[in-house]
Amino acid sequence: MNSDVPASEQELSQDGSLQNDSDENSLDSHKTEESSDQVELSDDPELTRQLIDDSVDSGNDQSSTSSESNSKVSDTETRLQQLEKEYETLNSQYMRIAADFDNFRKRQTRDQDDLKIQLTCSTLSEILPIVDNFERARQQLKPESEEAQTLHRSYQGLYKQLVDVLKQQGVAPMRVVGQKFDPNLHEAVLREPNDQYEEDINIEELQRGYHLDGKVLRHALVKVSMGPGPNKVSQREEEEDKVEDNEVPDKDLSESE
Repeated sequence: MNSDVPASEQELSQDGSLQNDSDENSLDSHKTEESSDQVELSDDPELTRQLIDDSVDSGNDQSSTSSESNSKVSDTETRLQQLEKEYETLNSQYMRIAADFDNFRKRQTRDQDDLKIQLTCSTLSEILPIVDNFERARQQLKPESEEAQTLHRSYQGLYKQLVDVLKQQGVAPMRVVGQKFDPNLHEAVLREPNDQYEEDINIEELQRGYHLDGKVLRHALVKVSMGPGPNKVSQREEEEDKVEDNEVPDKDLSESE
């Protein structure tokens, strides 16, 4: 049976075995070369020292790289802490400046309002004497002829317009007669005894006072009562004594009965 195998197949098998043998021989030769190289390297002391130095240098480079990275991390943390402190400082400065600016704005607004009120008061105070003259003229003049009545109505119309303008500006007159004297509102010009009013009561308005939006624009000039006079007090005491004297006999009479 083996003799029947074709010659070509035998040749192929032989060629395959030959190729395998050649591959094995090549591997053996390569290993032999590597071992020979290792032997040569080990036999050369300078080369061995150089290799050792290179390995040491590589280790040192790795250690230096790690130390550099650690130092960079620490520097970054330090810088971060510094930036946080700077941020806190700048933020506190900003808040303080914002508060100061807000206070400045409020103070400016308040000062402007006060200045406006002062200018208004100054202007209106110059107009009030004109109003006083109109009121005196209205009280004193008594027009009889038709021409005088026409003139009277004309300036009374002007007076009404002036009063309306003052009302639009927030001006209001004070009512003082019968009120208790208040130095914040009134200015006492005269004090006299009075039987109708108690002490420190305003009995007459000599010059009208005015308010401006709740504030005193001009104090009122007033006459203040001192209460009943000494004669009136003595008379009242005498009357009380007479009443008591009249009651005593009746009391005695009732007791004797």
